Amino acid sequence: MARITSFEIEDVRFPTSLTADGSDAMNKDGDYSAAYVVLRTDAAAGDGSALAGFGLTFTIGRGNDIVALAARQQAAMLVGLDVEEMAADMGAVYRRLTADTQVRWLGPEKGVVQLSLSAVMNAAWDLAGRLAGKPLWRLLADMTPEQLVDVADLRYLSDVLTREQAIDLLRAKESGKAQRIAELERTGYPCYTTSAGWLGYSDDKLRRLCQEAVDQGYSHLKLKVGESLRDDIRRCEIVREVIGPDRALMIDANQVWDVGQAIEWTNALARFNLLWVEEPTSPDDILGHGAIKAGVAPIGVATGEHCHNRVMFKQYLQAGALDFCQLDSGRLGSLNEVVAVLLLAARFGVPVCPHAGGVGLCEMVQHISALDFVAVSGSHEGRVTEYVDHLHEHFTDPCTVSNAAYSLPSRPGYSTQMYPASIAKFRFPDGTYWAGRAETATPPLVPLGAAGSADRP
Repeated sequence: MARITSFEIEDVRFPTSLTADGSDAMNKDGDYSAAYVVLRTDAAAGDGSALAGFGLTFTIGRGNDIVALAARQQAAMLVGLDVEEMAADMGAVYRRLTADTQVRWLGPEKGVVQLSLSAVMNAAWDLAGRLAGKPLWRLLADMTPEQLVDVADLRYLSDVLTREQAIDLLRAKESGKAQRIAELERTGYPCYTTSAGWLGYSDDKLRRLCQEAVDQGYSHLKLKVGESLRDDIRRCEIVREVIGPDRALMIDANQVWDVGQAIEWTNALARFNLLWVEEPTSPDDILGHGAIKAGVAPIGVATGEHCHNRVMFKQYLQAGALDFCQLDSGRLGSLNEVVAVLLLAARFGVPVCPHAGGVGLCEMVQHISALDFVAVSGSHEGRVTEYVDHLHEHFTDPCTVSNAAYSLPSRPGYSTQMYPASIAKFRFPDGTYWAGRAETATPPLVPLGAAGSADRP
């Protein structure tokens, strides 16, 4: 009988601020980071190595230590669990963690507590996939409709999606699963690139990277906007000149605008034939997104990377306030909430285009999009998943993209294991990279017990 015997939590940060990778109008100097969780067991994997689960959530630097601290509280609740019993009822594992009222009070289901829950549950799901010898998308797709619905957290959703309706939705897609898997094995899942369009890049770099994207076969590219309309017009002109009139161009404001400003600014860029405007205002402003959607049509509105839970997505969908659902694999409560949001989006007929602009997110969302296509929506019409070409070399099972499509993951788990050497180098603040580089690092938050503001200069 294998059990979870211990866990490790690491604060891992990569210095992406030095090259402006990931830069946008709201977040100009982020260091891509991960609160990284390892669940150790007393069992052996199929290859003879020690069986373990690996998971993470994504942040951009300072505060990653707080997420890691919260994850420590949640991971401790899994120590002692029988691994096979855990894997047989992942819905119960999720409920075990979310039922901790004292931790839940700090959220609930949002902020640091939700991010840390995602990291811990992502590790638990990775462990379940490794135990079964299946990639996560296949583990979930092989479930019966009843089993997959039992994974999903449907609390607070019954006014729009009951358990019976969810089961019926999945049953309707059962017959074509094998054909859809074969299609993914042949062609992969279509993706778009954001790697060319970070806001901090020079015009020359933007032009060069857009041309590289065209040469690599991308039909969809995304550009960060929102700091200067004059600059955005110039940069959109560069992109359109390089990619031509037929490829799709999306823009991403990363929440910097008020509602009226979002409408005005987006319409000023409408002549560049935009597919969508992403995160045009506060992610909490559902009605504001609805007003923007009406004000910029036929340009679509995309959002979701900062929606902290399935209830927010329910309200976005009820209000008809988004055209593209961009769930985030490190923001929601792992696959238990992800499956719930996939079901909601299918119920409302809204395409899911997962957010993946962050370390490890591409590795996870390839599983989510494959699951959506195989078992939930049965379609990738109007769907394209984000890809950024950063930091994949730190993962033992990195995602691969060919001809602007994610290759179907084939190795067991969630593709979330990092190389020990990468952790040893980029662990903050004592990894070999960060040691002695305090002047270039995003510092930790002020430690408990430090002097208050009155004692500071």
